[in-house]
Amino acid sequence: MFNISNLIQSYNTDWKNDTNFMSIINKHADNIENCLNNEYYKYTIYPPSNLIMNAFSHFNSDDLRVIIIGQDPYINENEAMGLSFSIPNGTKIPPSLKNIIKEIQYEYGISCNSDLTNWAKQGVLLLNKTLTVRKGLSNSHKIIWNDFTNDLLQYFNNYYENIIYILWGNDAQSIEKFIDINNNLVLKSVHPSPLAQTGNKKFIGCNHFKLCNEYLEQKGYDKIIWI
Repeated sequence: MFNISNLIQSYNTDWKNDTNFMSIINKHADNIENCLNNEYYKYTIYPPSNLIMNAFSHFNSDDLRVIIIGQDPYINENEAMGLSFSIPNGTKIPPSLKNIIKEIQYEYGISCNSDLTNWAKQGVLLLNKTLTVRKGLSNSHKIIWNDFTNDLLQYFNNYYENIIYILWGNDAQSIEKFIDINNNLVLKSVHPSPLAQTGNKKFIGCNHFKLCNEYLEQKGYDKIIWI
């Protein structure tokens, strides 16, 4: 049986000690757990249950620097790992991640891994708006997670500042209403999906990774090592 609070408690990070964060967890836990436990009886769900909150397992709350918003997990076996856009190394790279890697190459002259865990370890929250999905059916769990992630984004806005929000595509940019743009940096572009590259709208060349690091340096923080 899936239990979101127990999952957070199992991580070696201090999010479990943040009363404001845990109040959001506890507020939505019953609904999320009931919905997911019902889903598990009928369908294959990604990512594996132990990785659903993986985005919070790699860094402590005070180290949050960047939030990269995705829509929902990958829908194929062995891809979703609880970090937006990331897949395990050695797995066939999805088209959107291919373009993210191309952008890293464009900006730094060298590629990055398809497993983005190293980004997460540096305070990059790779957060999908929807944290689970049925096998083969994109956005199938949106209604389960929508209120939770909205509250979570409002919490970040209320208690954090100088955060870089990286919003690729219309779905991610819909969260901009939660962000105080005077105390944070918002970087926007079209989605990295090849389907979004139309006319003058191109993801490659957005320079978001360098712009992110320029802002961090201005605020006295360490740069993110993207490569």
